[in-house]
Amino acid sequence: MTLVANRKDPATKYRIRRLRRAELPVDTVELARFLIGKVVVREFPGGRVSGRIVEAEAYPPGDPAGHHYRGPTPRIRSMYLAPGHSYVYFNYGAHFMLNVSGEVAGRAGGILIRAVEPLEGIALMKKHRECTELLDLTRGPGRLAAAFRIDRSHDGIDLCKAGVLWLGEIVGTARGSGKEASGVAIGESVRIGISRAADHVLRFYEPGNPYVSGPKRLNAKP
Repeated sequence: MTLVANRKDPATKYRIRRLRRAELPVDTVELARFLIGKVVVREFPGGRVSGRIVEAEAYPPGDPAGHHYRGPTPRIRSMYLAPGHSYVYFNYGAHFMLNVSGEVAGRAGGILIRAVEPLEGIALMKKHRECTELLDLTRGPGRLAAAFRIDRSHDGIDLCKAGVLWLGEIVGTARGSGKEASGVAIGESVRIGISRAADHVLRFYEPGNPYVSGPKRLNAKP
């Protein structure tokens, strides 16, 4: 299901319902799968930007590739919050990365949101990224954070509450199409750009969606 690529009216508005914590699986891997097809929303004083999650990677408890592998530190305290909180870090001094906590409070696990399909506020995303190519706006975690203006000030946010950053689900359009976002096909692969636990199949994506990042060999249909 690719919404933007087939959309003729760029002014289309989506009805997005905020996710409740009770709906979220209390398991990092299951939550990563669950988030495919859901929506990231970023509120601004003059409007909002949003995008459908089409790619995510899980970093469960005990994962050698996870920031939490060696135990808690002040920098990663958000990974230990209840499912549905943001964990934002600066990667290699170049890009911010948006993650979602995935385990019961006190136990660390995280889901890296690798790519979204732009829905609302596309002109604002292009301005933030200084980019005109739609397919390049949010394909990859660094681009996503730049387009949504996400940084360390958004670390630890409860994404299940109203605020500047939250998670939602499309329930239809304001024009009354009744189009639902459920029933998304999900592909699986190894994660991208890591050396530890590189053979673990913990990356989930929507096959065939042009906004998914990574090499084509990892994005085959299941």
